[in-house]
Amino acid sequence: MRFTKMHGIGNDFVMVDTLLDGLPMGDLPELSREVNDRRLGIGGDGLILVERGDLEPFRMRMFNPDGSESEMCGNGIRCFAKLLRDHGHTKASEIPVETGAGRLVLELLGDGQVRVDMGPARLTRGEIPMSGPAGETFLDLPVGDYVGTAVSMGNPHLVIFVDDAASVELAEEGSKLERNPLFPRRTNVHFVQVLGGGVLLQRTWERGAGITLACGTGACASGVAAYLTGRAARKAEVRLPGGVLHIEYREDGRVMMTGPAETVFEGDWPERG
Repeated sequence: MRFTKMHGIGNDFVMVDTLLDGLPMGDLPELSREVNDRRLGIGGDGLILVERGDLEPFRMRMFNPDGSESEMCGNGIRCFAKLLRDHGHTKASEIPVETGAGRLVLELLGDGQVRVDMGPARLTRGEIPMSGPAGETFLDLPVGDYVGTAVSMGNPHLVIFVDDAASVELAEEGSKLERNPLFPRRTNVHFVQVLGGGVLLQRTWERGAGITLACGTGACASGVAAYLTGRAARKAEVRLPGGVLHIEYREDGRVMMTGPAETVFEGDWPERG
């Protein structure tokens, strides 16, 4: 299996171009567990497949390191856009892509950045999904030992604002909150510190992956949550351990995310007998 290792501000992925090399053989969840293993495999925060879409030219599928399939990945889809250009699949500057979270439009910018129209933020319990009345929102409400805000960017996020993000025991608290009974499909968890001037500092526990250096959909959720709770304006700079993303929560409810994507290396993964 031919693969390309890529990352978006430290959130790293094993990318497989099925348009060139065909669909990998065997069980995809098990393949994801194997290749993402950082000691016995390639190492990564997810396995991403470049496929032909049904309604659009391209489709992205992503599997987490635990084998579960994710609806979307913000850092991963920027890598997806760069791979499409690098492999000669498109020369367009705007690329519509099918994902498990719906149709998204990617824009390759001249400075090596990729801007993604992430679509509308979903705010009701039914959309996230969460338990409780489907039409209600969850803004600054109790969850576990914290107060949090829930947002879906096609995948579920819990944003918790804290005075000092560095002091949070992320592995312990994130793993508990990921499986909180409020979230039937589990959730991504973000501890966010407001630095002022439209700057947010974020640490992330990703559903199915654990601690990661960055989370693109999570940065979008944090920007939305900060605006809705009066902590920031519609435009925010989100600083993550791996780098910076720029988020804009537009008045029409759509979220724009801008950040880099980089190729690390290419290789071949041997077929397992």
